[in-house]
Amino acid sequence: MTDLTRLTAAEIAARIASGAVTAVEVTEAHLARIEAVDEKVHAFLYVDREGALAQARAVDAKRERGEELGPLAGVPLALKDIFTTKGIPTTVGSKILDGWIPPYDATVTQRLRDADVIVLGKTNMDEFAMGSSTENSAFGPTGNPWDLTRVPGGSGGGSSASLASFQAPLAIGTDTGGSIRQPAAVTGTVGVKPTYGGVSRYGMVAFSSSLDQGGPCARTVLDAALLHEVIAGHDPMDSTSIDEPVPAVVEAARNGSVRGMRIGVVKEFAGEGYQAGVMQRFNESVELLRELGAEIEEISCPSFDKALAAYYLIAPSECSSNLARFDAMRYGLRVGDDGTKSAEDVTALTRAEGFGAEVKRRIMLGTYALSSGYYDAYYGSAQKVRTLIKRDFEKAFERVDVLVSPTTPTTAFPIGERADDPMAMYLADLCTIPTNLAGNAAMSLPCGLAPEDGLPVGLQIIAPAMADDRLYKVGAAVEAALIDKWGHPLIEEAPSL
Repeated sequence: MTDLTRLTAAEIAARIASGAVTAVEVTEAHLARIEAVDEKVHAFLYVDREGALAQARAVDAKRERGEELGPLAGVPLALKDIFTTKGIPTTVGSKILDGWIPPYDATVTQRLRDADVIVLGKTNMDEFAMGSSTENSAFGPTGNPWDLTRVPGGSGGGSSASLASFQAPLAIGTDTGGSIRQPAAVTGTVGVKPTYGGVSRYGMVAFSSSLDQGGPCARTVLDAALLHEVIAGHDPMDSTSIDEPVPAVVEAARNGSVRGMRIGVVKEFAGEGYQAGVMQRFNESVELLRELGAEIEEISCPSFDKALAAYYLIAPSECSSNLARFDAMRYGLRVGDDGTKSAEDVTALTRAEGFGAEVKRRIMLGTYALSSGYYDAYYGSAQKVRTLIKRDFEKAFERVDVLVSPTTPTTAFPIGERADDPMAMYLADLCTIPTNLAGNAAMSLPCGLAPEDGLPVGLQIIAPAMADDRLYKVGAAVEAALIDKWGHPLIEEAPSL
């Protein structure tokens, strides 16, 4: 039998629907893979073996009764540990929520269950999604399956690593400044940040509410589109949810083409600090788009140079407000409650022990930026820059259909290399942050290996808000051309664990 862990999500779903294989067999194969390799990778924080098998048995029972199965019924998935899951732990990668069992499912979790997607477990992440390498997890770092001494990106490195190590064919991530796209780029997988408000944030533990967005992660563009359709759509439980039809992303992924499209190359995403191999593969991708019939135009977005600074005022400011709820009084960790200390003392002791260094750094930055006398100079100014970035995008999309750039300036860097240099770490999200500030849609997909280190390079595609289907149209065309060029998907070159 073909190794079930090497099939795409679409292939798995088709085999289950036809009766060629059962959902239980597929789930057991992936659970066995997790058991075999995750001790090295550390993609998962929690594996719900019994729950996953119970879901799989329910899918098989539906098929035996002749019920119609959804397009991803029986397909296993790894869920970033930032979404609440009723009855199983949600830690957000933090000691402050270690052992917390939510009493409800996030909307994304519920939609996965309703679609009969098998949730294998919860994946490792930077604490409260604050990081670019998954080294900020309170439970230890995750390794990149291409080279276990290197990072798998962040904050959703557990989700991307689970895909690249064939522990799951699908995963869910969240993207505040690039935390879906950046891990996808450095692990040779596909990651999509939908339009802000396109996927519900209800039950997704908040970091920065005006930036956070959940989205699909997969090994192929079509698989990402199928997952996108499952989790997207209006949710009355989320006040920022868009009450419009989901763009036809699956149709776009099945009919990928760039012929006649106008594609803009972002001038500001190049130059000093960009790895030579990354720029080589990106430039080759641009030429490939031209060969496929696209019109290529260089686009300048001058405000993008200020995006990183604006982001690191807005995101910490919002996090300092959102994380105030972790006060040791309602849920999670409680330290020093021995009957002799005040509530303020218990709160302070709990936060000191429960939050990691990066979370504390961002809380302090944000609190300072919001403080009396500094609000206008820092947070207010950052919001003005955000408006300029939105205007740059609007002007660009008057001339082109989508924008393209490298997803990250470099390939995966060694674990520990940037741990003591926050600015170097923050630069990993240089190309992805503007999209979050504007609320647009964006995708990263593999576009080759950097010649100097043999590690994956990501191509970023950016589309206007609610034009998510353009990502899949372009992404599918590029993917098909690269497969035709190489004869097989890039991810299959990843070293076996």
